[in-house]
Amino acid sequence: MTNFSLRSAIVLFFLFISISSQSRSTCSSTAPLQGHEESAVVRTLEEEKGHAHEVHCSRERSRAARKIIEQYLIPFVEKEKHHIPKKCPLHPENDLYRLQEQSKAREDINLWRCGYCKKTFYEEKNLDKHLDEWHFDTLDTSPGRCLADSCGSLHCDLVMDSLRKTKCNPAAAARNKHACESLADRCFPVQDGPSARRLNDLFLRQFCDAHTCKGGRKPFSRGGKKKRNVLYIVASVLVLFLIFLFYLFLYLYERYSQFANFH
Repeated sequence: MTNFSLRSAIVLFFLFISISSQSRSTCSSTAPLQGHEESAVVRTLEEEKGHAHEVHCSRERSRAARKIIEQYLIPFVEKEKHHIPKKCPLHPENDLYRLQEQSKAREDINLWRCGYCKKTFYEEKNLDKHLDEWHFDTLDTSPGRCLADSCGSLHCDLVMDSLRKTKCNPAAAARNKHACESLADRCFPVQDGPSARRLNDLFLRQFCDAHTCKGGRKPFSRGGKKKRNVLYIVASVLVLFLIFLFYLFLYLYERYSQFANFH
């Protein structure tokens, strides 16, 4: 009985060793395959990340150009009741980021909401990254739709926060002036009528004349949309409120006087 138990224990011991060795060999044979599959997945994701959603158009400079157009050009176009032709690079439909920018909602000073998925972000730059990564399908990336391409003509650097004063380059100024004049002819052809001629001349004075290193000429010389000063609005409301209190005091004083005389 003792010998039988000893033999059974020995058999079970060798059987356990055999099963363990087979398990290790199986794991070792599948591990390289698994590692290969994982590396392939990572490589595929990296390739997709490196090649997808490549847009060679600055959102920041496009925003600056849009701001200039809305403030220093559109008021005059609306006054003339003129329609900018679609062939003009400044036409709203030629603005790559227009729909995405319109979808933004500012919830607080530094809190922004995505109009597509309703997620909120701290600071606008984080929302911009989100739009670039997750809502690329809302962009029409057809050629000629980058508003930032007109920044040289529109003096975008003057309205951007990262403005750095640099020495004027005569060659660059000449190139920008030529591009600006071409832009004026494309957007407001003089043969299109009196309003187009007036807007063409305004565009030259408003933007193109300042492309010089001689000095004395500043961009946006014709002015633009008037901004309402917040302090002015608050002061106006306060003055109206004080006037109301003054007349209320007079009214109550007269009523009190009449009541006192009656008694």
